[in-house]
Amino acid sequence: MSREQLIEMTRNLIAHGAADTMEYADDVVRVPASAYTDEALFEREKQQIFRRLPLTVAPSCEIPNVGDYKAMDICGVPLLLTRKKDGSVGAFLNMCKHRGNPLAEGTGNATRLMCGYHGWTYKNDGDLVGVASPQDFGAIDKAEFCLTRFPVYESAGLIWATLDPDSKLDIADYLYGYDDLLKAFEFDGWTLFAQRTLPGPNWKTAYDGYLDFYHLPVLHKDTFGADFYNRANYFAFGPHQRLSTPSKFAIKVSGDDDQQLDLEHLSDDEIPQEVLVQGVWTIFPHISIASFYGGGQRGAMISQLFPGNGVGESYTTQFYVMENKPETDADVKSAHEQFDFLEIVVRDEDYKTGKRQHEALQSGLLKEVLFGKNERGGQVFHQWVEKLTNASDDELLDIFAAEHREAAE
Repeated sequence: MSREQLIEMTRNLIAHGAADTMEYADDVVRVPASAYTDEALFEREKQQIFRRLPLTVAPSCEIPNVGDYKAMDICGVPLLLTRKKDGSVGAFLNMCKHRGNPLAEGTGNATRLMCGYHGWTYKNDGDLVGVASPQDFGAIDKAEFCLTRFPVYESAGLIWATLDPDSKLDIADYLYGYDDLLKAFEFDGWTLFAQRTLPGPNWKTAYDGYLDFYHLPVLHKDTFGADFYNRANYFAFGPHQRLSTPSKFAIKVSGDDDQQLDLEHLSDDEIPQEVLVQGVWTIFPHISIASFYGGGQRGAMISQLFPGNGVGESYTTQFYVMENKPETDADVKSAHEQFDFLEIVVRDEDYKTGKRQHEALQSGLLKEVLFGKNERGGQVFHQWVEKLTNASDDELLDIFAAEHREAAE
């Protein structure tokens, strides 16, 4: 993790805050309204983005112990994550090699997984170790029928997987160091306090909200307040982004006291760790991470967004992770209150608005939508979606090899 890079970003925010300015995009950008409503494009995005690019599939603290597993479905692909004997993570196609029956559902702990259809048994590293009634079934080489493995990568307390077993795109290249910055959250060793899944609108409509501070004092006037900031400076790491409000002040929460810090008067060494990760960090194409304070300690909400079955549907799993497990009843209550507040903000304000917006766009009478010079995050997101949806597999490798080289220079 490069504290120097985080300090540089923070100093940028302080300078703009002191000058009452922000960084702007070059111009207003127009995006076709059909980008949100076209069914064929939606299916292509699922194939070209969600079934081809590395996805953040879980926080590490969701499967912290050897034997832990998690089964989930992503755009029609059944995925199984396991914590193997050596502590590393495995990612597999959740289908028995006999007839394709899923081996597991939900979460649990098991070093061996038995198919509930015919009893074939696998170790949690994917190896087939048992065929029921082998004398009747016939001779097979078990090594040929191990679970299909997906590329998997764990870093910064997060787990990525690529839902293409033949993918040649290196996950670290795809991130090219962004995960080193995410280590500043210090998620390693954190605990998963609670999680839930919310239905939402079209996945891009939903994701737009995570990249947009412009709407905060308007849409969230009853929750955050009408005087809440609406500016955000934008920092790019290929398709991944950080947005944070330009300000020379920060709030440091300690117990029941809120302390306003004048960052201009602090040395680099005096700037607290939680200030360095303020704002919203996104991992393309579907993750948002934001810090909060509840239950007497630091926490964060990791929002994991996936397309739904139809163009107007998505679903978001919200993980509320905390630095330590809250111990007192009061701290547990406080953490639940923080998480419940965030549900209201997203479900009843962001996603309710997004659904109404999408229904209106489906009329076909608005031909394009606008992203202002102050909405650079949304501009760049849509540019990357279009670029990667239309890229061939070879072009995809070239794109991220080039991005990786530029980041290293």
